[in-house]
Amino acid sequence: MDVTHPLDPYLRTDRLPHLWCPGCGIGIAISSLLRAINKHIMEGHLKQDDIAAVSGIGCTARATLYLNFDSAHVIHGRAIPFATGLKLVKPNLKVIVIGGDGDLAAIGGNHLLHAARRNMDLTVIMVNNMIYGMTGGQVAPTTPTGVYTTTTPLGNYEYSINVVKFISTLNANYVARASVTHPHILEKYIYTALSKEGFSLVEVISPCPELFGRHIGYKDPVELFNKLKSLIRFEEKPQIEKSDIIWGNEIIIGEFINDNKKSFLRIIGRGV
Repeated sequence: MDVTHPLDPYLRTDRLPHLWCPGCGIGIAISSLLRAINKHIMEGHLKQDDIAAVSGIGCTARATLYLNFDSAHVIHGRAIPFATGLKLVKPNLKVIVIGGDGDLAAIGGNHLLHAARRNMDLTVIMVNNMIYGMTGGQVAPTTPTGVYTTTTPLGNYEYSINVVKFISTLNANYVARASVTHPHILEKYIYTALSKEGFSLVEVISPCPELFGRHIGYKDPVELFNKLKSLIRFEEKPQIEKSDIIWGNEIIIGEFINDNKKSFLRIIGRGV
């Protein structure tokens, strides 16, 4: 009996099982990414050998260890500059950056800013679980105000960073937010992001059952997943002003920016 999965060609199956916790949403995010990639390959837009994946450090960043593409697992927060260098040297590659909110919006936040400002030809998949998951559940820049973490026992008193709003003020060609609770929408947005020249960002809202959910009272991963799903609201063309995340309030997903400005490589004459 054939027990292979249609996405197995895109995975280093000898490295499975993965290290993610039961109930973690990263697996859904990576599955959606691979389905979007597979669709492009089946349609003749991409070849597997033309794809490169780059990540930094963190739970999400471990994904590059399982993907059967040319991959780089680099130091914390430096995935985007590494990917930028790779794209400049090999402009024919489709370069995908995969990381969590801690790696991309905190340690690597300045690189995220300037890659979007330049409209650099990268597809960035940022899984946002609103916490530092790998290192103990510390407060992250994306942790909603008032939420308990191991370093904010009285609740987070800081305003959280809104990556969608932040990047939408710059020159990115595509900015979308999706959720692992709605994988069909997530796959669609990643597919669109991969179709774009210039800078594309897909923020993926995802549950961390161990170091976000347990700390705020959700002992069961399914309970946390269902809670997150109940908060998600899809809008066709949402207003950027509605993109703030406040835990307990509705979380808007949708395509916030969908543009076709000339990309950085096109400007410098290295567009493919």
